[in-house]
Amino acid sequence: MHPVLSPAGLRRRLRPLTLMTTLLALLGTSLVLHTPQAAGSSAAVVRVAEFLADCPFSHRLPDDPIVFPGLPGASHMHSFFGSTATNAHTTLASLQSSPSNCNPRVDLSSYWVPTLYKGNTPVEPTGTTFYYLGEGVRDDIIARTQPLPLGLRIVAGNAKATGIDDPSGNARWSCLHAGHVGAAKDFVNCPAGTMLESYLDFPQCWNGRDLDSADHKSHMAYPVGGACPASHPVPVPKLRQVLRYPVSGDPAQLRLASGRGYTMHGDFFNAWPPAEMERRLRDCIRPIIKCGADGTPS
Repeated sequence: MHPVLSPAGLRRRLRPLTLMTTLLALLGTSLVLHTPQAAGSSAAVVRVAEFLADCPFSHRLPDDPIVFPGLPGASHMHSFFGSTATNAHTTLASLQSSPSNCNPRVDLSSYWVPTLYKGNTPVEPTGTTFYYLGEGVRDDIIARTQPLPLGLRIVAGNAKATGIDDPSGNARWSCLHAGHVGAAKDFVNCPAGTMLESYLDFPQCWNGRDLDSADHKSHMAYPVGGACPASHPVPVPKLRQVLRYPVSGDPAQLRLASGRGYTMHGDFFNAWPPAEMERRLRDCIRPIIKCGADGTPS
């Protein structure tokens, strides 16, 4: 039989165990606070000036509220992303009062591109990510990047590009998980099991005055030598449009509603709530931190 301990003896027996339990608890807390994955840990920060919006395909229409406002059917066929109500009559006010399929939902903007066809069958992208970046300019310019102004309209690329040597056609085509194929201005032949990708960078220097221009481009400019030109002195986030289409193989049957692959272009109508855009600049772009769709470090 075990001897029965007195209360005093029991306290003496338990005291080392209590101290050890307390010590382990303290050590455990310390380890959690210092783990690289802990919330707020500087080790988890990725030094890339970025936030994004994932906006899937919404609908197709032969409309373009930037180039042909108020004229339904006047454009070649476009595939729309983001706002689910975009048409020829779209305005900033209508975007702000319409639903969006973007993640995050607060992005009420509209994005559109010429529809891709394989033969006569439209093919819509299954991956649609719109990145907002601080790259392309010096760090000191990133630090003073301004929000994209509410209502800004931009067209990037050229629907009327005449060939792969036309400098106005700046979209690129490549293959997902097949980097050895290389990028090109026209469609590329992607191996089976891969997907055709389209990349298009929008200009990131604004003239500080106009939300649009006659050619829908002149109010914006691309940086030169890591800085914005004097004519367009306001740095704003660079919009990068990345679309992934479920097609591969010989691209001979592929065409855009606007023509060959080098006519790829993108339209953007900004309807981000200003406070949300400013928060993402403050927390992601200016401090050069990679953020996810929710605007927090990813």
